[in-house]
Amino acid sequence: MWASAWNRVMARQQLLLMSAFMAMVLFAVVTIPADIRHELNSGQPLGWVVSVVVYAALAARRRFPLGVVAVTVIGSVVLMADGMAYPLTLPAVFYALYAVALGATQFRALAVGVTAKAALLTASLITHPGITGFVILLVAALAVTTGTAARSHRAWVAEAEERARRAERAREDEANRRVAEERLRIARELHDAVGHHVALINVQAGALACLLDDENLLQAKESVAHIQRASEEALEDLRLTVGLLREPGAAEPGEPGVPAEPVPGLDQLEELICSFADAGLRVTRTVTGQARPLPEAVELTAYRVIQESLTNTRKHAGCDAAVVRLGYTPGALSLAVEDEGKPATGSSRQPPGGHGIVGMQERVAALGGRLSAGPRPEGGYRVAAELPLRPARIEGS
Repeated sequence: MWASAWNRVMARQQLLLMSAFMAMVLFAVVTIPADIRHELNSGQPLGWVVSVVVYAALAARRRFPLGVVAVTVIGSVVLMADGMAYPLTLPAVFYALYAVALGATQFRALAVGVTAKAALLTASLITHPGITGFVILLVAALAVTTGTAARSHRAWVAEAEERARRAERAREDEANRRVAEERLRIARELHDAVGHHVALINVQAGALACLLDDENLLQAKESVAHIQRASEEALEDLRLTVGLLREPGAAEPGEPGVPAEPVPGLDQLEELICSFADAGLRVTRTVTGQARPLPEAVELTAYRVIQESLTNTRKHAGCDAAVVRLGYTPGALSLAVEDEGKPATGSSRQPPGGHGIVGMQERVAALGGRLSAGPRPEGGYRVAAELPLRPARIEGS
């Protein structure tokens, strides 16, 4: 946390780099001509040789940064001892310290900077007592500070880019999650709404084939009527469910607006029971407690669980009767669907690759409820669910 805060503070010092560069240029413009005159007047090649060696050493700053700092500082001390107040190598010292501070840790840059500044200040005070040593000290300190600021700015930019990448990944993950949830919800709607009617059509078609073999035309006509009615309801449910894939309120030209989502509830339970009666399954409903309107999500889930359970009974149980039990309590709705059909193989009647019971479990779990499905000890099959009524736990209500 402290490193991040330091990076933000130092990254804002954008003028420091420009100021340091201008200060170094002005310092060089003022001091280098005097140093050149000093070397020309002295007639000795020492200053030129040391300067060439120091500036040539800068080429190895990436591989040997500390060695280059040592060479520049030693060369500057030698030139100060030779009589230069401000050595020709001071720009090289500035650059070498800047490079170390730019690439090293803060502690390492501080240690190297303190050592170099102490050596330069000591040499300057010995050879040229007065303010000269403090000017050189200021140049070295400015180099270290500038390198540290540049390194902090780079770290701050990298941190900001990483935060942006993480935020983008989080947005993509959230979008993918929402898409997956929507696909699952639409799959459940298609299975529960359309699958129910298609199952009834399948049953009636099988009965129709038997009736035609027996030349029972009157009952065959009734089966055809049931197939026609179930197919119309299946097409209507399919149209409503496909409407989920459209923009809200969008519709084909000349067509009425498509509802955003089909949401049947317990008020349509009687109609559902009648549809099974037409298919040959007699359903009895029992209610305990005071029946009352429930949250929309609870009503939809209860309806779909009952619909799927009765569909499984009609397809797999081999019996013609089932019981739907509803129990209203202050905090929950309990329901059960029971039949006395043939025992199921395994713990469920879900065929291989089926999604009915899985879909029911997902719907109930979304409300924070519980669902169980399995054979009854006395024979037959039972699906039971408990749906809490707490709004805070209900998705979509």
